[in-house]
Amino acid sequence: MKSIKDAGSLRGVKVFLRVDFNVPISGGKVTDDFRIKKTLPLIHYLREEGAQIIIGSHFEGEGGSLRPVFEYLKTVLPVSFLADFYPSTPILLSKIVQKGDIVFLENLRKYPQEKTNDESFARHLASFADIYVNEAFSAAHRKHASIIGIPKFLPHYAGFVFEDEVHELSKAFQPTRPFLFVLGGAKFDTKIPLVEKFFRLADKIFIGGALANDFFKAKGFTTGRSLLSPSNTDVTLFMTEKLILPIDVIVKNEKGIMVKSPEAIENDDYIVDVGPLSMDELCAGIHRSSFVLWNGPLGNFEIGFKDATLKIAECIASSNAVSIVGGGDTIASIAELNLFDKFSFISTGGGAMLDFLANETLPGIEVLR
Repeated sequence: MKSIKDAGSLRGVKVFLRVDFNVPISGGKVTDDFRIKKTLPLIHYLREEGAQIIIGSHFEGEGGSLRPVFEYLKTVLPVSFLADFYPSTPILLSKIVQKGDIVFLENLRKYPQEKTNDESFARHLASFADIYVNEAFSAAHRKHASIIGIPKFLPHYAGFVFEDEVHELSKAFQPTRPFLFVLGGAKFDTKIPLVEKFFRLADKIFIGGALANDFFKAKGFTTGRSLLSPSNTDVTLFMTEKLILPIDVIVKNEKGIMVKSPEAIENDDYIVDVGPLSMDELCAGIHRSSFVLWNGPLGNFEIGFKDATLKIAECIASSNAVSIVGGGDTIASIAELNLFDKFSFISTGGGAMLDFLANETLPGIEVLR
């Protein structure tokens, strides 16, 4: 991939900058600006080099509009908002550019042509600019018009964060050892390629979150009302000496919240988190490791069961291991503890991080080559 620093003079050059500002919004306000702040160094660089910037992003959150993100951006950048830009090119676009403001486009997924990678839509967006820069690694696993369509019509470059993501995540393919992989969350079907790959690469793998329930079931344990994968993936293939499963879990039932061993789960139990004994063992394993890769919460983060997830964040942060972490709830736990500077690398990607680790490339990377 070519870096934006290889683009030569940018004075007067119109840049279509694809970012991922699909950030949490509550009550019309940005509640987590991690991804936005990661992108600001590139935006400042482009402005200093004299480029004219058109920013595009998707958004899936509250209201479906990026206007709350625009209100945030106004506090740090000279920016104007463009609500409609297809099928015609608004006169306002050139006026904003001439004024020197950054043009911030409304949610690209407002138009169905974005997700179908419609060629006329991609060509239309490309007509706004002279070059294309991708700084949306976290969306680079999508075959959408603004990811793989626009680069076919413009000279294309990788942004600073995009380059860092590829470089840093690639370290997991040739890690220092011992290498511990910690995988949490749910959606086992989407994570099975990752499990398959890292059972070959890692020295130890700890499985937590709802993913662990499939292993408990395979062991013949009752899982009660706990979340299970909808498919019948044969997880017994992974039951080797590399696998580490929780030895105790937090369950919720009609009597309250309590700690149980996995084999003691009953029909009315709902597993919501990893237990304290398991976390003590996991923390000890982290401190014995030279390289730790972590993705996904260890408990049901969304309904408040976050003790184990916060604990692992603290354990990794206090270790001497090279640490690569990523995923929405993973980053939320780090933010809650204010530990951003304690990890070797924090990925902006969720699904993109998983896909890259499993396949060593992404559609958004291939099109930039």
